[in-house]
Amino acid sequence: MRILIFTPYIGANYGGIGKAVRGIASGLGSQGVDVDVVTTDANNLEKVAIPLNRWIDEDNYKIRYFPCWHKHDFVWSWSLISWLISHLKNYDLVHTNTVFAPIVSFVHYLCRIKGIPYIMTPHGMLEPWALSYKAGKKRLYYNLIEKQLLEKANAIHVIADREAKNISSLGLQKLATINNGVYRHEFITLPDAEVFYQKFPATRNKRIILFLGRIDPKKGLDLLALAFGQVKSKFPQTHLVIAGPNSIGYLKTVQDYFANNGCLDAVTFTGMLTGELKYAALAAANLYIAPSYSEGFSISILEGMAAGKPCIITTGCNFPEAAQAQAACVVEINALAIEYALIECLSHPEQAQKMGARAREFIMQNYTWESAAQKLVEVYKAVLNRTLPDKYNLSLSSSNTH
Repeated sequence: MRILIFTPYIGANYGGIGKAVRGIASGLGSQGVDVDVVTTDANNLEKVAIPLNRWIDEDNYKIRYFPCWHKHDFVWSWSLISWLISHLKNYDLVHTNTVFAPIVSFVHYLCRIKGIPYIMTPHGMLEPWALSYKAGKKRLYYNLIEKQLLEKANAIHVIADREAKNISSLGLQKLATINNGVYRHEFITLPDAEVFYQKFPATRNKRIILFLGRIDPKKGLDLLALAFGQVKSKFPQTHLVIAGPNSIGYLKTVQDYFANNGCLDAVTFTGMLTGELKYAALAAANLYIAPSYSEGFSISILEGMAAGKPCIITTGCNFPEAAQAQAACVVEINALAIEYALIECLSHPEQAQKMGARAREFIMQNYTWESAAQKLVEVYKAVLNRTLPDKYNLSLSSSNTH
C-alpha cells in the first residue's frame, strides 16, 4: 500500500496541522505502510529553511518540499502541481489536509480525473466557530467548490466525535473519526525545568500557568487576559507563559488585552518553543491552560496532559472525554469559568496534581500516534477494498475503543 499525504504547508508557524501530518506519517510508517509526504516551503510570514525538490528521509517516511508563492495560509506551487500531475498515478491512495485552499481542491480534482481514491482531513476548519470567521468568503468557496469535493471524497477523517457531529450537520456522510496523538517516548522523562528558567529567568520561583499554541483570535487569549487579571490579584506568585508563534501579527493586540487587565508584567511571551526547551517548559509548568473558542483536536492539549500537568480547557477544545475520565477540567467558553477553574486548581494543588497524574495515564493509554495510525490503516484498507457503504459515520476514536 503506497500512500501519498499532501498538505499545502507543514511549517510550525501554522500550528497543529504540521504536527498532525508528521505524527500520522510516522505512525503509518511504523505499521509498514509506504508513506510519502509532499508539501511546500510556506511557513506563514516566513519560509521553511529546507532543501527543495528532493526527498528527505524522516522517521518512517519520506518528505519532499516544493517552492511556492504564499500569503499567510494561501499557498500555490506550480512545481508541486507539475510533480503531482506526473507522479500521482504511482500511489494507491491520497490523503489531503485542510480545506478552503485552492491547491488542495486542485489535488482533489486531479484524484478524480485519475481515478485515485482520496481521504481528506479538515483539522477543525469545518467547526462552527471556524466557519463563522471570515464567513462570507468561506460560504462562497464552500458552496461553489468545497462541498462537492467533500461529498466525492472516499472518507473524511475527523479528529473528534464532536467534529463528526458538526460535519454531519453539513450533510456530509462519509466520516471516520480517529483522534490525534502524541509520541509516547517523548514523555517518558521530561528535561530539567532549569533549562527553561535559564532562558526565561522571570519565571523562576513562580507558579507557572502555561499556554502552548499560536497567538490567534480563536485561541481565547482575550478571555484568558480577563481571567488572569483576577487570578493574579489573588495569587501574586503566579506567572503566565504564552508559548507560541505570532503567526498572523496578533501579538500587539494580545499584549493590550493583558495590559488593560493590569497583569502584563506577569506574562512572558516566549515565541514558539521547540525541542528540549518546549519540554522543559512543560516540566516547569504548574498548570496548563487552553481557553480556545474552537479547536479540531489539539495536540498541544494532549502534550500538556501527557506531561502530567493539571489542564484547564474549554468546551471549544472538543475533548469531553477528558472530563469524563476526570483527567482535565473542562469549562464553558467564558472568562469567569476560566477564572474559577484557575483559582480552584491554585487553591488545591494536591488535587490538581492528582488530576495531572490521571491525565498522563489517560493519554498514554489512549492517544498515541501508533494507535491512531493503526485505526487509519483500517480505513485505508476499507477504502481500497471498497468495503465501506456509500454513507457511513465510522467512529474509531479512543473514547469508543479504550
